Amino acid sequence: MRRPKQGDLLVLTIDDLAFGGDGVGRVDGYVVFVRGGIPGDRLRVRLIQARPRFARAVIEDVEEPSPDRVDAPCPYFGRCGGCRLQNMAYPAQLAFKAKQVADCLARIGGLSQVPVLPIVGALETFAYRNKMEFTITRAGDGGVVVGLHEADRYDAVLDIERCLLQSDTLNLLLSEARAFIRDAGLTVYDQETGEGLLRFLMLREGRKTGEAMVNVVTAHPDIAAVAPLAGRLTARVPQATSVMLNVNPKKASVAVGVEEHLLAGRDHVRESLGGLTFQISANSFFQTNTLQAERLFALVLEYAGLKGGETVVDLYSGTGAISLLLAGRARWVYGIELAQAAVDDAARNAKANGVLNCAFLAGEVRFVLPELIRRGIRAEVVVADPPRAGFHPKALRALLTLRPERIVYVSCNPSTLARDLVELARGGYRIDPVQPIDMFPHTPHIEVVTRLERL
Repeated sequence: MRRPKQGDLLVLTIDDLAFGGDGVGRVDGYVVFVRGGIPGDRLRVRLIQARPRFARAVIEDVEEPSPDRVDAPCPYFGRCGGCRLQNMAYPAQLAFKAKQVADCLARIGGLSQVPVLPIVGALETFAYRNKMEFTITRAGDGGVVVGLHEADRYDAVLDIERCLLQSDTLNLLLSEARAFIRDAGLTVYDQETGEGLLRFLMLREGRKTGEAMVNVVTAHPDIAAVAPLAGRLTARVPQATSVMLNVNPKKASVAVGVEEHLLAGRDHVRESLGGLTFQISANSFFQTNTLQAERLFALVLEYAGLKGGETVVDLYSGTGAISLLLAGRARWVYGIELAQAAVDDAARNAKANGVLNCAFLAGEVRFVLPELIRRGIRAEVVVADPPRAGFHPKALRALLTLRPERIVYVSCNPSTLARDLVELARGGYRIDPVQPIDMFPHTPHIEVVTRLERL
């Protein structure tokens, strides 16, 4: 049989999912990735890309649907790049994510003997996000688009009237902000020329407190142009307790500014989690799914196994949520976080909750942790929640130099988790069972918590 070519029509059965969520089918051993394919589907597909070892295809017709195929409730599904798994029954999503974790451990780390516990599913599968970022751009007809990137494209933005992953409050704020931008005739930033004002609209919410933040990211600090938005939002949406302007004058397309201005209310929203209250500013990291974060943090506390006399180091500590929860059971906690805004939030959170046995340090873990060691700091327990890239090699070496009795590793990327666990095992640690927890229903992303004990 000749190798399939671009444009060919094929009939195949989906037998697996790739890590990104695409269906995987095979024709005489030739692998075809199909966006929107569900294991068990029999599909007629058209190849849009054909390479020597694999192809990518789109669905022309579902000849026989998988038992796990469901109707996606979102009208943007398939066009929006957000929820790739919304057409898959939730129990099947969980099974895929648990398999993803086990496969990464075995394939990347050679850790096939490490047991993976049953995955912890989400309590809410819609309206669970407490933060969303929307891109502001110009439509082809000259109108303003406030939305999310189209699937597999970074050069096209889909106008989103309502996102099912955020609450009614945030959807109302999205609608009001879009209407203001269009009514006011504000300019939109152009990536090529560097001209224009508006870049992003970031929405945040305290799920337990009901407080909401609107953060407008602009290319320059034109406060006068954006200030009327604050009046409109606070008048029409009482939950809007914070309206911020962040300025990002750089080419980098990120919704984080180099300076910020308060337009209305406070410069933060409050969230309640684990019996503590947290202040979250515009540029700080906080777990995006509040309800699942509580369950995740409970696992961290359980795995830390604190007795009350330990010194704990919390690596990549964000706004201090885990640090402050640990402080209630430890002698002293050091939190290390790169973002100064998050460190400032963490210090405020400690003060607001009357926590006196925490110190938060700003900087990269690979630099700050060795400095702590040089100062003679020792820790019985380390908690780490690194970014998707996992540990920097120097940070991992510093952790092995510190030699804590116990490590609790929280990961949002099973691939880098597997890589780092191999190094920690070589450094003298035993890996306890791995616990997946679903923080992001309808997406391929998965969170994992594991405990390591020093041999």
